[in-house]
Amino acid sequence: MKLIFVLPLAACALGAVGCASADTADQKDTGSAISTNSWYKDGQAALAARKAQKKNKKNAKNVILFIGDGMDPTTVAAARIFDGQSRGEEGEENLLSFEKLPFVAYSKTYNTDFQVPDSAGTASAMLTGVKTRSGVLSISAEAPRGDCEAALRSAVPTIAELAEKNGMSTGVVSTARVTHATPGAVYAHSADRGWEADSNMPDDAKDAGCKDIARQLIEFPYGDGLEVVLGGGRRVFTPSTVSDPETDKPGARKDGRDLTVEWAEKSPQHLYVWDADGFNAAPDTSKLLGLFEPGHMKYEMLRADDKAGEPSLADLTEKAIKILSHDEDGYFLMVEAGRIDHAHHGGIARGALTDAQEYSEAVARALAMTKEKDTLIIVTADHGHTLAFQGYPAKGNDILGLSKNVDDSGALVARDAADGRAYTTLVYANGPGSVLAKGHDHADGRPAPSDDDVAQKNYRQQALVPMGSETHGGQDVPVYASGPKAYLISGVFEQNYIFHVIADALELED
Repeated sequence: MKLIFVLPLAACALGAVGCASADTADQKDTGSAISTNSWYKDGQAALAARKAQKKNKKNAKNVILFIGDGMDPTTVAAARIFDGQSRGEEGEENLLSFEKLPFVAYSKTYNTDFQVPDSAGTASAMLTGVKTRSGVLSISAEAPRGDCEAALRSAVPTIAELAEKNGMSTGVVSTARVTHATPGAVYAHSADRGWEADSNMPDDAKDAGCKDIARQLIEFPYGDGLEVVLGGGRRVFTPSTVSDPETDKPGARKDGRDLTVEWAEKSPQHLYVWDADGFNAAPDTSKLLGLFEPGHMKYEMLRADDKAGEPSLADLTEKAIKILSHDEDGYFLMVEAGRIDHAHHGGIARGALTDAQEYSEAVARALAMTKEKDTLIIVTADHGHTLAFQGYPAKGNDILGLSKNVDDSGALVARDAADGRAYTTLVYANGPGSVLAKGHDHADGRPAPSDDDVAQKNYRQQALVPMGSETHGGQDVPVYASGPKAYLISGVFEQNYIFHVIADALELED
């Protein structure tokens, strides 16, 4: 049926599309004018693509769970624009790789004891199927944070444990320390996310039989152990008597154990690397532990400055998939872009968006290396932050720049706030960039950022409430999916539901 638009005279007076003149508008067939409009055609194409989607109800051979730490909807929108603008586009029409996936939902992120969550509780929910407290790893909410004996009674099986018990391979990739909250939830059970090395633990916890997180990684008892672990965090694996090869600073362990050596001694296939050369030389048939920093890996925008060299998140993801793909029984891989979160905490939006852009590249790399018919890919976040868009910047305006719009002469100029000073499009509700922070001369009012200021890599967006570290947000986060059982990712659900979709897709048995 031909679609006919008959617009009222009032609409034509306002310049509506398809009105040649007001006196003939009630008789004009505007269908042809509308159908040649690019937005209209794009809408029709999007509709056709969605109508053509088919539900893959088969089971998955492999699952890759991508977690963008702190990547809420606002971060996604800003990163989308940033990514497009980095290629010379306006940016708004751009889509990140994972935004093209066919199934989308929203996940509720609260912990059982906090309205605004932390990464340990949220990661545990996704990886165990059980919501839990803030600050604990893969234990149920019955155990209070810091209570070792209660934690030992409350461990909940993780996807990685179940996968290994079912004969699959498993891997962890993160730009944070591999013992940090999100990667730690894959393989460890802990009453406190801070127990990354034995030196971080109280004596009574060690006496009660609790193990530090790094030790749990090396001693992971399920199947034949983790096949690939890539990220940062060398310091918690090495003893205080050993100097770091990159910084010369001592390790963090008091028990004298060098866990990197213990990994390499597991079998001839087990290999430990710590720099770009070692990473590039590592065969895809190895069981690989790669720790590229004493602490967290570099922000993507600073990665080229590392003297020993660091692989990108996309490179780490590619290596992990190559190693895990050797297993005919399939694999489970968790990939975290951990430093999106850290840049947000510092109030540095450029760092967060650059890492989100690299996260998108890692997803694209995974999509190119896998088959949609047998690999379920889920892309999500653990929680949000307080980043916000503001003002009325012109379309195509620099997303990291001052909020600018077109003036009467057609020039793009910064719009002043009510205090007569310029402001940026992106701001934070709280954080170290607060204009009310101690030490700021409030008598002079809010500082006015300049184009030169906001162009700096380490520029800190202005914020309202003063905080030493910007906080998480409590908003829902997006979930994108493709592959077998991906159609189950729809609507709004509790975060722990993600585990159940993965376990169902892989037919995991305890």
